[in-house]
Amino acid sequence: MSAATGDFVTPGNQVEIPAGASLGAGLSETEAGAIALVSGTVVAADDTISIETSRPPTNSPQIGDDVIAEVTKLMPKVAMIRLLHIEKDGGHRDLAAENLFADIFVTEIVDRFLPSPGDAMRTRDLIRARITQLEPNMKASTRGSPELGVLAAICPACGVDLETSDAKEDFNVDCPRCDYSGYRALSNGFGHGHDLGEDVQSLNRGGERWSADAEKNLGHEGARPYLSPVADHRRGMSHEAPAAAMRMRAAITGKGGRGGGGGGRERVQHECKCTLCGTDTTVPFTPTPGKPIRCRDCMDKVKEGKATKEQLAAEREVLTKARAEASETAGIKLFVARLAYKATEDELRALFAEHGEVTECHIALDKETGQSRGFAFVKFASRKAGEKAMKAVDGTDIHGRTISVQESNDGGGRGGGRGGGRGRDGGRGRGRGGDRRRRN
Repeated sequence: MSAATGDFVTPGNQVEIPAGASLGAGLSETEAGAIALVSGTVVAADDTISIETSRPPTNSPQIGDDVIAEVTKLMPKVAMIRLLHIEKDGGHRDLAAENLFADIFVTEIVDRFLPSPGDAMRTRDLIRARITQLEPNMKASTRGSPELGVLAAICPACGVDLETSDAKEDFNVDCPRCDYSGYRALSNGFGHGHDLGEDVQSLNRGGERWSADAEKNLGHEGARPYLSPVADHRRGMSHEAPAAAMRMRAAITGKGGRGGGGGGRERVQHECKCTLCGTDTTVPFTPTPGKPIRCRDCMDKVKEGKATKEQLAAEREVLTKARAEASETAGIKLFVARLAYKATEDELRALFAEHGEVTECHIALDKETGQSRGFAFVKFASRKAGEKAMKAVDGTDIHGRTISVQESNDGGGRGGGRGGGRGRDGGRGRGRGGDRRRRN
């Protein structure tokens, strides 16, 4: 039976549409006729049949609105919150899906210095915040009003509701069950649900410096919140930090952490010159010759596109020269193929030493028999001397066999010669000369 004007309907009920009338809000046309999409009363106005819902409209947050939210994620400088409802009259308190999340920057949490959001709130804390930005992403703040801040928090160690306390300087909440004490950016509604209670703003110590004991426990250097003992999510202050957390801290700070963890090595700064402007600078890694190394100002200049063509051209010349010098000092390694089995390393060394300093000479041997495998490696201290030797010695007859000399692709230089090898472990010869030796 179809519902008529004045009837109450729920989603799926058929609604009678008089001839000449059109469908309005809350109705949809199907093969079986018009059906209701929402719960409400069927009404007619200006030849339009619609459903008048009893549910108030959903509000959209605007700048200045207060919201109740849960802290869902803590990052080095930002706390992410999930909005639970909006404290706004004239509509439903629920929020649309696109309005469910907002960010609180660390400077918008409380009126005092905080290195990390985890020093003043923890995940699962309930807070009252004020919307400060809508686009491109929603932002909120818990400072500037006594009603903003943490409304409820549980002990990270045992799960009991935390209570306000002034027993320890710079610690304003503690656990009635265990020894956990911590700091929260408190709202005057803390411990009172959403209703305001006594004024607890003095416990936030707005504008004051941290005491020495509290200062050392803050999450400095952009540390993730769980690296700060005061914000540890499992234990109170009297514990040693987990080894995994200390390894993470060592990776971030370059040094060992507190509480029995650590093991990280101290960062070493390497002195070098900026390849763009030539000034002295330092970098936390070993510079690679021929690779750009720039000071902070030059990095910003290149990133912003302010470096001139002349400056970039001059830098390319510096890099090219550095690569050439590095290549020369790195030397060159040569691959010698089609080598007679009775040739010795002394004979090879004497042959190549006529063209420069030989730092290494090695004939590959069979692991089982100890016999020559018909190829060798010769390394020169100077690339120029090695290239000269490669041209001069290639095609030389040794014990009745014409050797082939190419640059090895096994380190020491630019590589890429046709001859190859696995190195000094007696691996297979991969050059053409090695293949010809096996066919002969």
